[in-house]
Amino acid sequence: MPKETATYIHGHHESVLRSHAWRTAENSAAYLLPELRADSTILDIGCGPGTISADFAARVPDGHVTAVDYAPGIVEQARKEAESRGLENMTFGVADVHELQYADDSFDVVHAHQVLQHVGDPVQALREMRRVAKPGGVVAVRDSDYRAFTWFPESEVLSKWLDLYEEVARAGGGEPNAGRMLKAWALRAGFAEEAVKATSTTWTFSNEQERDWWGGLWADRALHSDFAKQALAGGHATDEELQAISEAWKTWGENSQGWLMIPHGEILARV
Repeated sequence: MPKETATYIHGHHESVLRSHAWRTAENSAAYLLPELRADSTILDIGCGPGTISADFAARVPDGHVTAVDYAPGIVEQARKEAESRGLENMTFGVADVHELQYADDSFDVVHAHQVLQHVGDPVQALREMRRVAKPGGVVAVRDSDYRAFTWFPESEVLSKWLDLYEEVARAGGGEPNAGRMLKAWALRAGFAEEAVKATSTTWTFSNEQERDWWGGLWADRALHSDFAKQALAGGHATDEELQAISEAWKTWGENSQGWLMIPHGEILARV
């Protein structure tokens, strides 16, 4: 049985927010954009620092975006993002996806990016997302699939990092390979198969700037994020092992042959 509430493995260290603030509607929710109308009402769950939420708001000038996250502090960052862009069609709140505080049939679009891999009961989360979506609306979810990450050159230490990541994530109640499971979870949540469109897209990092950015942020996350703290506290890794992982990410980033592909599963589930 899944935990009712999972531990958020990443936390909100600067090295984590460096990644989250890079995300846009274009690079992280392109599969959803054709569904948006100028007057769409959107619930964005797990909004983080709000960059995707704000992009949505700019695309629905006659609509509205409600951006929510489980962490109050990060909601304030999302609010500041909206203010910096002069967006007035947004509201913000703290919410648990397992038990949303909104009425049935409230939103045209209910969206979650990189959320279900971190929750204790993703099927219940999808039931709640379905409940608050209007008839004819969509539930849109995108999650990465860690076991399918692919990089070059091969690295024994980075392979150990992936094993460690999965171990720490599952110890906290999450599912790091959520991308491949989204359709199955949606069916278990009550969606009919014909109502679920399942797709996949990737992030790829290869040029010098991309390698420096991704390798650098994971070099920091391996030492300073909540992932590192949980790995140590749970006895999953030692300080020396985390230091080796950090150095391996730096080495990958410095290699002109370096290439990394991160796959994501996506679903558009029609209500």
